[in-house]
Amino acid sequence: MTTYFRPLVQRGAKRPQGAIPLAGSTQWFTHAEQLGRNGSSEIVAVSEIPALALERLTSSRTDFAGLPMSEPQLMGILNVTPDSFSDGGRHNAPDTALRTALEMERNGASIIDIGGESVRPGAELVDEAEEIDRTASVIAQIRAETAVAMSIDTRKTRVAQEALAAGADIVNDVSGFTYDSTLAPFCAASNAPVCIMHSKGDPATMQNNPVYDNVLLDVYDFLDTKITALVQIGISRARIMVDPGIGFGKTQDHNLTLLQNISLFHGLGCAILLGVSRKGFIGTVGKEPRADARASGSIAVALAALAQGVQIIRIHDVAETAQAVRLWRAVQ
Repeated sequence: MTTYFRPLVQRGAKRPQGAIPLAGSTQWFTHAEQLGRNGSSEIVAVSEIPALALERLTSSRTDFAGLPMSEPQLMGILNVTPDSFSDGGRHNAPDTALRTALEMERNGASIIDIGGESVRPGAELVDEAEEIDRTASVIAQIRAETAVAMSIDTRKTRVAQEALAAGADIVNDVSGFTYDSTLAPFCAASNAPVCIMHSKGDPATMQNNPVYDNVLLDVYDFLDTKITALVQIGISRARIMVDPGIGFGKTQDHNLTLLQNISLFHGLGCAILLGVSRKGFIGTVGKEPRADARASGSIAVALAALAQGVQIIRIHDVAETAQAVRLWRAVQ
């Protein structure tokens, strides 16, 4: 039976005997929850975790796109689309997009994630030529002004090719490399770092009654399988980060289960990215129907994720989140 180990993450300068670091960070753990597909769950000491599983939980994460994974990184969201769920149409003029990107960097974003296709629930497919037209020139303008890391948020090889040529660094595929079979080989050949996100179905249909056997373990297994496939074609584990895909083919209960147990994904041996900013369940739980008024709820979830060792937070409200993270780190 396959077993899974979710580290019970703690932080503090004083550690009990036997505590070991989480992913090479200042956080640590002495015990983990051992989970099984049969529904079993028990708390075990680190000494009971198999060697390979323990190595992936504890090994230092290599710098990703030149950024240290030993401290939290903020990824600012720049949607150059007319129809994204909370900021559609706000940044799709090139001069506005450039100003927004530079402001995000000044406010604390170390990565700018640029997307030219809305993937909100119910969104329709965008032609790749249109997606390139929306993104490549914006990336080139940003690169001419700053060395900030940039990711292209796309499912399509041609879009990624043009984005990297324009100056992007990372390919962030919300389909988890399931949409375009040529994208992963291109990333391997170009040496680009990548993000694998889990989603269930495509944007047009993904929220139509998503069902899992076990959402936590199903998402983990999907990412594990994809990592193995990417490593086999030449993308090293150090060049891969993973995203559990909050809101992409998940109900509110699914989202909360993933967030409550997100430290499980350290067992993949990769940096973890969390993209939860302004999403629908934050509005439901936080009782805020306006997407652009959900900064407080988004920050609350982000800080809870940092407490479980998540390395990268993808957000709209950069200045507010950066302030919260500085205070969280000071208190910790």
